Amino acid sequence: MSPSDLLNPIDQDALRAHVRKSKPVPNFVIDNFLKPDFAQRVAEAFPPYQQALAVGRSFQAVNEKGKVQVTDSAQFPEPIRQLNELLAAPELLGLLSYALDIPELLADSQLVGGGMHQTAARGHLDVHVDFNFLEERQWHRRANLLIFFNREWPAEWGGEFELWDADVKVRHHAHLPIFNRCVVFETNEISFHGVSAVKCPLGQARKSFAAYYYTMAAPAHWGGQSHSTIFRARPDEFLKGAVAMPAEKAKRWFHGALRRMKQRTLG
Repeated sequence: MSPSDLLNPIDQDALRAHVRKSKPVPNFVIDNFLKPDFAQRVAEAFPPYQQALAVGRSFQAVNEKGKVQVTDSAQFPEPIRQLNELLAAPELLGLLSYALDIPELLADSQLVGGGMHQTAARGHLDVHVDFNFLEERQWHRRANLLIFFNREWPAEWGGEFELWDADVKVRHHAHLPIFNRCVVFETNEISFHGVSAVKCPLGQARKSFAAYYYTMAAPAHWGGQSHSTIFRARPDEFLKGAVAMPAEKAKRWFHGALRRMKQRTLG
């Protein structure tokens, strides 16, 4: 099955022109991204939240709460396996490279941090920039693609995908995670983004699929320093920024140092 069988037609030149004018970083949104019947099959294939919780990785920290991700493609139902293959197909890589003006994009077959995502009621993802480098492969992270699979998602349920300015003072975009909406943006040192609080009823979850893209060549902004995810507080989150986030960061540093010490001891 070719990408044209699963993907709605896209005017590549119009998309590229739009991206060149976009702010705060190159980005775009396409509604009705996938063919309707395929999008429906993918949505129906998503496992219930509790089932995903049993096979995936869950997050309950200050910065990322109520979320579960399934990155192991062996766990994907057939329609989601097809989606994963589509998002790594040369045709789609070419489209993204052209639209974002990033040559030779690479798809991540290991889906580090990507794959099926679900966030339950009362979950959230604080504003952040992503890790910028895969050390083991020497790949530079360059773009994120998200597709949402929520058939019913009124505005009062929140869970918007947000894009902020470099100082996390101005929110430029807030996109509801509605069915078959695709969001793509360039990842760099100022691509601050997050997910607002999810307020759906108990028993429901915000569902999406995430694919991340890389290059072997370093981007122009590369300064030689790799980093993990960097979180920032929103303007109305003073206490979180002043107290909770630093405490969470110190906790992660301590556990990381302890893990490295154990590895050196065993080695």
